[in-house]
Amino acid sequence: MLKQYLQFKLSQKLSPQQIQLMKLIQLPTQAFEQRLKQELEENPALESGKEPLDEYDDDFDNSNDYDDDNDSINADDINVDEYLSDDDVPDYRTQANNYSSDDEEKTMPYAAGTSFTQHLINQLNTFRLTDDEFDIAEFLVGSIDESGYIRRSLPDIMDDLAFTQNIYTTEDEIEKVLKIVHQLDPAGVGARNLQECLSIQLHRKEKRPDVELAIDIIDNAFEMFTKKHYKKLLQKFDVTEQQLKDAIDEIEHLNPKPGGSYSGNNRIVEHVVPDFAIKIVDGELELTLNGRNAPELHVSREYNNMLKGYKESKDKSKSQKDAVMFIKQKLDAAKWFIDAIKQRQQTLFVTMSAIMHYQKEYFLTGDERKLRPMILKDIADEIDMDVSTVSRVANSKYVDTPYGTKLIKEFFSESMTNDQGEEVSTREIKKILETVIEEENKKKPLTDDALAKILKEKGYPIARRTVAKYREQLDIPVARLRKKI
Repeated sequence: MLKQYLQFKLSQKLSPQQIQLMKLIQLPTQAFEQRLKQELEENPALESGKEPLDEYDDDFDNSNDYDDDNDSINADDINVDEYLSDDDVPDYRTQANNYSSDDEEKTMPYAAGTSFTQHLINQLNTFRLTDDEFDIAEFLVGSIDESGYIRRSLPDIMDDLAFTQNIYTTEDEIEKVLKIVHQLDPAGVGARNLQECLSIQLHRKEKRPDVELAIDIIDNAFEMFTKKHYKKLLQKFDVTEQQLKDAIDEIEHLNPKPGGSYSGNNRIVEHVVPDFAIKIVDGELELTLNGRNAPELHVSREYNNMLKGYKESKDKSKSQKDAVMFIKQKLDAAKWFIDAIKQRQQTLFVTMSAIMHYQKEYFLTGDERKLRPMILKDIADEIDMDVSTVSRVANSKYVDTPYGTKLIKEFFSESMTNDQGEEVSTREIKKILETVIEEENKKKPLTDDALAKILKEKGYPIARRTVAKYREQLDIPVARLRKKI
């Protein structure tokens, strides 16, 4: 049954129900719970809980049964108008059948939480502002991007306030309100550039000599600081190397992206709910699926009895036929949803189990150098499913391990051959590269050429441009910017 849903050739079109199953598989635990709640609210024939129920008679599976004029139902049992509406049709019955099996679901699930914008507006309510000031502040907050910055110029904002909000003001007034926005949390939010962002954060700190010097550097020698011209800074501010080092340490602990703790959907991420857990029991790996992914559901006994009553009736009107079709549709949808959830559970467990065994050495030790090269096709072939199905499981799910909660897709990586002719994971090479850079002399950081040479000596013959690519993927700056005094 599982293969019937999940093994598709790329050229085939998916049915609406298969599309719905793919969407269910992709949902992480929290988003799945929301989807479950929605289905329970929309389908009265679906109920949660343990109540066992006999399957409704298979005689009713054929829609032709409803064209038999000898069958009817008691009109007193069903109020058609109360049941029938466009909203009652499950969306998998109305969606166009225009997807292929390798189409990715574009709307990714997001973590629940408060809107970032609303979070900031809530803080505005604690300030004493005139109506105009509040409107301007609200507009400014709405202009903040996902990194926490306002990237637009004051003249542009002034024009937009006039044209879209009917608020006629001045740049000076906007600047005055912007200073209020700069008092909101997280510190640095609403800044127009990195220099202003860092300056706002420093001015919030308790005034100590190292903080005062840091403020002076950011406000009056920002370019020297970004270019790491430490000798010029020592001369300009007439301080010792240790004093400069302390000030730079203050700056390096600031947040350059105050909006960075918020997701791309502008929501504060409250916490990640792991979809799986891996434990080591007596030296063996043990996998469990989060119980919130396995709800107990059953088909409504009341709706089941309504349909059975139809079989025993003699006369029937057009409205009664419509009511019976509605009941049949709801029962079908409920049965399909229950089956789809079981398919989802099985798919998630089988996929994660294959990943766990493939990366057994890593899960037993936590050593990232033990991660084997692994691509989606490796797991898809292992469990005889489509690559797109494995992708949907890996891209949005988390697993709780003895070494922390991990995004599953991070266990996948490409491979290269070392000087021994063995396949090694690029993840392993990145880890070694990271370690080499951590241990370098920060007064004379290693260039990409030097890093390539060291990796080659360790048995990993990698070109300089590949080292540069891996370094960038690790968010490690070039040697000049890693230099410290």
